[in-house]
Amino acid sequence: MLYRTFPNNEDKLSILGFGCMRLPILSKKAKDIDLDLAEAMVRKAIDNGVNYIDTAWPYHGGESENFLARALSDGYREKVFLATKLPSWMVNKQEDMDRILDKQLVKLNTEYIDYYLIHALNQKYWDNLTALGLFDFIERSLKEGKIKHIGFSFHDDLDVFRKIVDAYPWEFCQLQYNFLDTGKQAGVEGLTYAYEKGMGIIVMEPLRGGALTKSVPEDIQKLWNSAPVYRTPAEWALRWVWNDPRITVVLSGMSALDQVAENLDVAETAEPGALTENELQIFKNVKSVYESRIKNSCTACSYCMPCPQGVDIPRAFGFYNDAYIFDDIEGKKVAYGRFLKDQGADLCIACGECEPKCPQNIKIIDELTAVKELFAE
Repeated sequence: MLYRTFPNNEDKLSILGFGCMRLPILSKKAKDIDLDLAEAMVRKAIDNGVNYIDTAWPYHGGESENFLARALSDGYREKVFLATKLPSWMVNKQEDMDRILDKQLVKLNTEYIDYYLIHALNQKYWDNLTALGLFDFIERSLKEGKIKHIGFSFHDDLDVFRKIVDAYPWEFCQLQYNFLDTGKQAGVEGLTYAYEKGMGIIVMEPLRGGALTKSVPEDIQKLWNSAPVYRTPAEWALRWVWNDPRITVVLSGMSALDQVAENLDVAETAEPGALTENELQIFKNVKSVYESRIKNSCTACSYCMPCPQGVDIPRAFGFYNDAYIFDDIEGKKVAYGRFLKDQGADLCIACGECEPKCPQNIKIIDELTAVKELFAE
């Protein structure tokens, strides 16, 4: 296992972190974790050098933290840096922050959290939390020793990211980042901005929720196979993120023992700057093919928002594009129905208020009609 030192403390963290969001389950219910198998996976990872374990309040319907209390018993808690997150959307008053953290300490059966994150920050959650005294909560929790290091995870645009970074002396941040998402959300510009401020960088979704490894299109697989050395799509994607020396930990949401084994093997040799020029060119070619499948040019700038009917236009276009990028219409239909149940394209009444605001000159009404037809069921 390779390790990297956080830029603002002496912690040597494994480059592979275990994300406890996609643990194996025994049924279709997220709460129904296969406890024996999941424990074996976590302990195998730790026994082979992983020392950063990440979870959060909502993972597996609230059971992920409870599971980790079991998995990290028998001396395993002392072997790792434990990370969990404050569920931003659940905070209605400052006391909620303290109450939730105290509950998490009980659920995890620990006296402190090594790396505590404010979860899924966007403009809405940020405004609410700061108004309710977020910084007082952080300072109090650090002083009382309930948390050791403070950071945040993020899902919004670059301007919001910079604003949050500048508002407090954060120690680290957690970003969605992979070879396709260099320009989305915080992106590479946000990563650079945070790193230059002295923050540690934790990467989530290096495989884009598995989209970069499941049902890989034939033309993409041919490009991977053109390399002189064989690697799975998962290994290629992980090595691309680890190639950047500014990134400390890459989280992987493993759900099977063979995934743990594969990721451990890759994490033994994925040195920063190890990819050759030829390999980096293959990544550019793969990205180009994926991007050629994009159906519309939405950049998720959100200038079209808010929609008076409540349509989340950028997110609807995101699912629409991803369905074709990854040749996964059925999978994205399920995700669209789950996440845009009350904000979908079917709410559009063709009022036209959005179209003059679009810097890409997208015919939004027509495109929303196409989204509605694709995800009709």
